[in-house]
Amino acid sequence: MALRLGLTSFGGPVAHLGYFRDEYVNRRRWLDDETYADLVALSQSLPGATSSKVGMSIGMIRAGLPGSLAAWLGFTLPSALVMILFGIGAGTIQTGGAGWLHGLQVVAVAVVALAVWSMATRLAPDLPRGGLAICAAIVMVLLPSRVTTVAIIAVAGVIGLLFMRDGGAQPRAHLVVGISRWVGIAAGVAFFLLLAGLPVAAHLTDNHVVALLDSTYRAGALVFGGGQVVLPLLVPDVVGQGWLTEQEALAGFGAAQAMPGPLFTFGAYVGAASSIPPGGFVGGLLGLVGIFAPSFLLVVATMPSFGVLRTHPRVQAALRGINAAVVGILLAALYDPLWINTIHSPADFSLLLVSLGLLVFAKLPPWLVVVVTAAGGALIAALT
Repeated sequence: MALRLGLTSFGGPVAHLGYFRDEYVNRRRWLDDETYADLVALSQSLPGATSSKVGMSIGMIRAGLPGSLAAWLGFTLPSALVMILFGIGAGTIQTGGAGWLHGLQVVAVAVVALAVWSMATRLAPDLPRGGLAICAAIVMVLLPSRVTTVAIIAVAGVIGLLFMRDGGAQPRAHLVVGISRWVGIAAGVAFFLLLAGLPVAAHLTDNHVVALLDSTYRAGALVFGGGQVVLPLLVPDVVGQGWLTEQEALAGFGAAQAMPGPLFTFGAYVGAASSIPPGGFVGGLLGLVGIFAPSFLLVVATMPSFGVLRTHPRVQAALRGINAAVVGILLAALYDPLWINTIHSPADFSLLLVSLGLLVFAKLPPWLVVVVTAAGGALIAALT
């Protein structure tokens, strides 16, 4: 069942949640609407892959840790395999003259632009949060680095805790799952130990495997707001260290839009396409495990007591500030590296408008828009 969802769930995280509800609530009746809504809210409040965390949580409710792993594998494997194969071939692609490849980069701009707008309306709908989002974007543009990203999220959490305590979530009954409290605590400790320890290990060992796990794990652990935020967190790392060219990274991100299942499989592409060994299939698996491990650890850590975490007013206040800052981080990423490295001519801008129109007004599925935009990029290259 999870595998079928992984083969057919096009459209991004919001669409994935609709597919999950139809399958698990309406058809299977494994849980009711209220419980499902709580799982979605919890997943959206924590870093990592939102739809994947929901699937892992439902699998855990049904069959404990094995069920959680099975749900993740089924939903992730189809797109992960395709992205690994795409990454293996990335080094043989003539990126400089591939018009279709530039089309994939253009559609990435369109997808992130829509994500900024959609997230702003939900996560920064008023003056305090909107102002926080704008400030975060300005700081990110002026001082771009992974340290800046972490600092922005930390400061935004403190601001939210101090000044955004209104509108707390309503109490919910606790959900009993087959995971002990101590297993949850161990998973939480492992999450933070890896987040702090992998950068140190990467610096001390100068080993590419450790560095790849560090970069993908950190991206998966610090992403609030959906897979699109993987771009500003992961691309500067992989490009700055010379694993991929910026064009290859953006092309892989664009290709991920055409896949069913989670956008986080971009991590598999990064590992497979890396110019430094191991690369290939082994590198793809390492990147895949690295980027999804934080989501799995957080699900295990929070599910035993997620009802309490879901309704804690201070946690919710901090997350309001963090979510607003994420909008600003994504807005900065829309400018750099996406816009300034992709939209170079009137033809590029026209193709961007076409892709936006197909997404917004024609409401075509993203995978089809990716195909159309890639074809448009090839056509433009052939005519110029």
